[in-house]
Amino acid sequence: RAEASRTPLARHRPAGFAGLVDPAEAAAYARTLLAPLAEPLTETLRVWLSLHGSWDRTAVATGLHRNTVRQRIARCAALLDRDLDDPDVRMELWFALGSASG
Repeated sequence: RAEASRTPLARHRPAGFAGLVDPAEAAAYARTLLAPLAEPLTETLRVWLSLHGSWDRTAVATGLHRNTVRQRIARCAALLDRDLDDPDVRMELWFALGSASG
């Protein structure tokens, strides 16, 4: 259509928050932020965040005991030096986990 009407081609960013940040920069930031976490902690954190901080649902989804989930999430908070009760922190970590895997 742009060729037929001889108008410049318009490119749109993907919708949502992810479209505002360069993917390479987001991935680099995510690697830096999540660097203190080993894989079992990262996956537990990802599942826990995806289930809105539910200990029981995370335990079922991961096959872990709920106390193990609590211990892992507490370890994540300590290693990251972040308050995981803060919704802004949760959003930042969720974005980083998505950027690191994408």
